[in-house]
Formats: sequence, structure tokens, C-alpha cells
Amino acid sequence: EGGLVRDISVGGLYGEKASGPVMDFSYVGIDAILEQMRRKAMKQGFELNIMVVGQSGLGKSTLMNTLFKSKVSRKSVLATAQEKIPKTIEIKSISHDIEEKGVRMKLTVIDTPGFGDQINNENCWQPIMKFINDQYEAYLQEEININRKKRIPDSRVHCCIYFIPPTGHCLRPLDVEFMRRLSKVVNIVPVIAKADTLTLEERDFFKKKIREELRANGIDVYPQKEFDEDAEDRMINEKIREMIPFAVVGSDQEYQVNGRRLLGRKTKWGTIEVENIAHCEFAYLRDLLIRTHMQNIKDITSSIHYEMYRVRRLNENNTVVAHANGIPEHHLVAHEM
Repeated sequence: EGGLVRDISVGGLYGEKASGPVMDFSYVGIDAILEQMRRKAMKQGFELNIMVVGQSGLGKSTLMNTLFKSKVSRKSVLATAQEKIPKTIEIKSISHDIEEKGVRMKLTVIDTPGFGDQINNENCWQPIMKFINDQYEAYLQEEININRKKRIPDSRVHCCIYFIPPTGHCLRPLDVEFMRRLSKVVNIVPVIAKADTLTLEERDFFKKKIREELRANGIDVYPQKEFDEDAEDRMINEKIREMIPFAVVGSDQEYQVNGRRLLGRKTKWGTIEVENIAHCEFAYLRDLLIRTHMQNIKDITSSIHYEMYRVRRLNENNTVVAHANGIPEHHLVAHEM
């Protein structure tokens, strides 16, 4: 199987081996499309835009560095002397080109310093919502250009990791409000930050409580139930949904434990191993974001969240144009239906 592609390089264009005999007579070679797609994807590279949101001191920068095993967060690249908490929410992003085994990825990490750090945190989700919609708008404008680029640069936020403080009690009104509003426009992955401050019993209780509160408030975090494609998908995603929010610990410090190199946090009573699922759930988060669901996260951003934005914007435009042409509203509605 799949011999066609291999054999071209040896010299046989139609699947014959250079040395003579032809492969299985019934073989057509449709599966070779996968190799062609792989080669094209390798040439083009990928884009991934991750936003991290949560109040200061919850380990957002560290977690991003841990996820990509390199200094990708803005703080670790542009470290300033004692960073002050900004008076208003700022949105800052930093991009990196990462390469692994010949696969190139442009990673953008978007950071929201000042979120949840003010005396009055009312409406502090608004600048973040505006930023996400601005990226959709920029993409839409590129898309509706008459002479459009062959490949539109994608700055849309694919995923927002929301950091919940490890109180062990319940979600704060701020957490509920942010996730309720933002889950409609972006894929939200909630995590319990610095989970090594909770005992296992506290952690399980807190996770269960958060899941209940998300349900009670109608907050649909990633992976959303309604977008499961088939039974197999549903089975995999149900397992993930039962584990949300991931209780994570981040660290970019390396230690030697029993001759193994690992990322961890050293304390007087032992080392917390970041990638050990017995210690914390970082590995599950990494697998979800990078190893199993990265493409799906991007697909849902494009086919659901961006699509909803696009439909809304183009409808607005049609209404404006119709009004300018003197068409009354009820005619417009009747016509659209």
C-alpha cells in the first residue's frame, strides 16, 4: 500500500518498481493524495494563535514556555525591570517561528496584562472581545478584496486559555462573566492555575464544582458538544469534557530525577513533575492543544466562530446598502427569507 509515491523517486512513474514487476493490479493510488497534502502542508507551514487570559501571578507566561519547551511568552522575551500592573487592560502579542522535524509553525502568543487586576473589574472582558472581533474583521476585509492574497495571513485567535485562581471554592463572578461572553466568539480552554497549591481532594472537588457552574451558566467551553462530528469524536471529547478544567502546573526549570531529565518544581518535600499525569494534568492540556486537537481548534475557529462573525457583518452591510437604496426593512426581511 502507498507504494506509488515511494516508487516515483526510484524512477517508476506509474507505480512500476525500477527493477520491473508492477504492483498489485487493482491498485489505483488514490491514497497518494495524503502524501501530496503532507508535502504541501510542510512547504506552507502552519499558524497557531493562542491567547492567555487571567489575573497576574497565575503562571501564564510560564505555562506557555512549558507548552512549547522554549521561551515563547512575551515576558521571557522582552523582560523589563519589574513589570508594573497596567492601569487598563493591554493586549500584547509576540510571534515565533518554531520548527520541529521539518514542520514549521508560526506561533503567536497573545497576552492580556491588567485583566482582573483592577479595583473595579466591570466590563474588563470588553477589550479582549474587541481584539478577537478585530482579528475576524481584518480576515474578512482580506477575504472580500477583489484582488485577494493567495494565502490570507491568519491572525484570528484559535484558542483562549483562561486561568482560574486555585481557590478551591467556586468560580468568581468575573470568571463566569468572561467565559459566558467569550465562549460565544472563541474556543475557551479553562485551566486551574498553580494546581500544586491544592490537595488531590480539593482539586477534584473544585473541578467538579467548576463543571457544574459552567453547565448552570450555559457556558460551552472547548471541545463544544454541538460540534462533535461523529460517535468516535463524541467518545474522545466526552473524556476531555469530564476532565475540564485541567489542573495544571507550569515550569521551565529542568531537573534530574533518577537519571531522567524533566521539567518540574523543586520543593523541600520533593519535585513536582510537570509532565507526569500522576502529579498534574499539564500533559492532557498539551495533548489537547498540540498533539490531538490543534487542527480541530483551528477548524472550529474558522467554520463556526469566524463564520458567525462573517454572516453577521455581511447582513449588517446588506441592511445598510438596502436602506441607502430606500428599501424598507420589512421588504428586506421578506426578501432574505
